[in-house]
Amino acid sequence: MKIEQIYTGCLAQGAYYIESNGEVAIIDPLREVQPYIERAAANDAKIKYIFETHFHADFVSGHVTLAEKTGADIIYGPGAKTNFKAINAEDGQVFTLGDISIVALHTPGHTLESTTYLLKDEQGKDHAIFTGDTLFLGDVGRPDLAQKMGSITTEDLAGMLYDSLRNKIMPLGNEVIVYPAHGAGSACGKNMMKETVDSLGNQKKMNYALRADMTKEEFIKELTDGLLPPPAYFPLNVKMNKEGYKDIEKVIAEGQHALSPEDFEMAANETGAIVLDVRHQDAFAKGHVPRSIFIGLNGSFAPWVGALVQDVNQELLLVVEEDKLEEAIIRLSRVGFDNVIGYLKGGVEAWKNAGKEMDSVESVSAIDLNTEIQNNPEVFVVDVRKESEYLSEHIPNAHNVPLSSINSHLSSLPKDKSVYIHCAGGYRSMIASSILKSRGVHNLIDVAGGFKSIKESGIKVSDFVCPTTL
Repeated sequence: MKIEQIYTGCLAQGAYYIESNGEVAIIDPLREVQPYIERAAANDAKIKYIFETHFHADFVSGHVTLAEKTGADIIYGPGAKTNFKAINAEDGQVFTLGDISIVALHTPGHTLESTTYLLKDEQGKDHAIFTGDTLFLGDVGRPDLAQKMGSITTEDLAGMLYDSLRNKIMPLGNEVIVYPAHGAGSACGKNMMKETVDSLGNQKKMNYALRADMTKEEFIKELTDGLLPPPAYFPLNVKMNKEGYKDIEKVIAEGQHALSPEDFEMAANETGAIVLDVRHQDAFAKGHVPRSIFIGLNGSFAPWVGALVQDVNQELLLVVEEDKLEEAIIRLSRVGFDNVIGYLKGGVEAWKNAGKEMDSVESVSAIDLNTEIQNNPEVFVVDVRKESEYLSEHIPNAHNVPLSSINSHLSSLPKDKSVYIHCAGGYRSMIASSILKSRGVHNLIDVAGGFKSIKESGIKVSDFVCPTTL
């Protein structure tokens, strides 16, 4: 028996390759499926099953393409309705894979069809559970992502999750291994651990949701308290996972359309496409195509595109190093953005050489900001980190505008003074700067190095006080 976790840090997502005696199961595959096919072929094995723990909201699964290419059966939990051929497993149904078996345990709560898959080894002993978003390490899945179901509420789903955990998962042995669908950084939970594999016994000890003496009422309150609104692209990803999508090879081919500076400019003006610059933030600051949006490949690229662009049908034009082009298209497709219509051939250098207008982002060091604050206590600072980061430590009188809500605060920014923007390390603040500049706000200055550099510069910071918001 072989179990391999294939973890993708940008999405904080875990897919799984399971092999026994020449037969393979894939759990929650990524959009690009060729690596799974090649793994199986290298071992002279056949992919028999594709198990989906639920209809994913934060990424587009590769189940449809993988089934088309391999003939494997797609397995969902009870009640899942799809536009393609799939098996709806019954609660407790057993699927044989080589010398092992996988049992479907219906665990509704995150969504109605959510299912945990229990792997039994060659001796029939419980070995591992693949929990999807039902059970994370240190947390459980949020119950507010499946709202359009008539009279069922978030609290109803939270109650179902309480029962699922106690009736299906907690009775299992402490030695059972837990393989979740997500880790720290995912928007599908609130407080996940950085680890990606653990024993169920350890989770019973330290995961608040598995506390033995917790009442259902306490669980519901704890689970639903402090939930941030889910990203707008989530329901669009669910729709794609239910209804199907284009083959990723076609998406890649369509996106690799090289455009001269003249054709690139014409496409941007005539199609309504967003120009997305995915280079490093330092390169973007030095020079970029006017009104382009920066979201760099070196950070949490796909989730930020989803959170800020939102509409997966939006056409995109890329500014990207050519050796990173395919990577950018694939990572966009993972969250449903299949409409890349071309890229700037030769990059910003070609744009500049063609005599096209350029823009840049003014940037200062944290030391320079410190000097400015000492000379002028009324300096206007915008902190685009999450509220929890801001509450931990921040510059006194800094205004907290989390990046995810930057578009709703444009009118609140002063027009008669400089606006200094920072995040934790410089990635999010450059995204915010690009969005503001694309909206006509140009009196902004990015603080290089973010809050880490700010603390090192000697700027006084405040602890645990209420946020100053706009």
